[in-house]
Amino acid sequence: MTKILQLTVGLVLSLATVSTALAEGKWPAKPIRLIATYGPGSSIDIIARLVAKPLAEQLGQPVIVENKPGAGGDLGTDYVAKANKDGYTIGFASAGPITVNPNARPKMQYDAMKDLAPVALVATGPNVILVNPSLPVKNLQELIAYIKHHPDTVNYASAGVGTSGHIAGELFQHLSNTRILHVPYKGNSEAITDTLGGRTQLVISGVPPILSFVKSGKLRAIAMADVKRSPLLPDVPTVAEAGLPGAESVAWYGIVAPAGTPPEILDRLHDEVVKAVNSPQLQEQFAALGIVASSDSRDAFGKRMADEYARFKALFKQINLTIE
Repeated sequence: MTKILQLTVGLVLSLATVSTALAEGKWPAKPIRLIATYGPGSSIDIIARLVAKPLAEQLGQPVIVENKPGAGGDLGTDYVAKANKDGYTIGFASAGPITVNPNARPKMQYDAMKDLAPVALVATGPNVILVNPSLPVKNLQELIAYIKHHPDTVNYASAGVGTSGHIAGELFQHLSNTRILHVPYKGNSEAITDTLGGRTQLVISGVPPILSFVKSGKLRAIAMADVKRSPLLPDVPTVAEAGLPGAESVAWYGIVAPAGTPPEILDRLHDEVVKAVNSPQLQEQFAALGIVASSDSRDAFGKRMADEYARFKALFKQINLTIE
């Protein structure tokens, strides 16, 4: 019993020493891996790489973005949830694997509300409903009418099951009383590519990956799934203006860490992310992508995640949405 007590005391003292060292600023001492839960070219990937550069400069260590896409962001999120709790593996997250999938999938490998610690909200941005120009519609009401006159013939692409684009599509169908076939991809770039090529007729995406295609006429923006128009696409009405209130779908982007990561590390990470996000250079880059920089406290970010989790739980029960 005495030996066990000695070992226990020794372990507590060791952990206290580590915590003190962290508080004294000895973290980070090596490169940090920032896991992007979607593939190259996705909104998550684009924004994560913009944030990683100033964050690395501020921390004095490389911040390496690694793409781990799959299962609507679940694979990368599960990887982060099970990573060492030392601050060297963190995740760049969005609603899909945090507040959507856990409420729609029968089984999950992680508990988003228990296995992940909020670090910092980075940015928010709306989704856009877009069609291939070959589809003979110019606005949302024409799109709804076309779908109703051609049931089960219109496909919509998303970055994967459980992504904000997927959920926006399900909400659109529910509110417009239409039926469109969901075609999930492993990432946003594939979904956009197939819509550009006409293999799918419609895609719902964040602004960053589609802006150049809209401006070049290769995709037609039908409506912004937000409460206000985007300054980058000022001629595109909101879903409410287009006659479908309630179809708003605002995406968020933030950084999470494995639950149990020392609070000293989480606080340091939060402060450095906020510093990066508030820099004029990053705010200008975000504005060019049609997203809004955010810098809530850790508690506020955690509350946002919890509130959205509860809201989607109620919504999915109402519309009977289950993701296999």
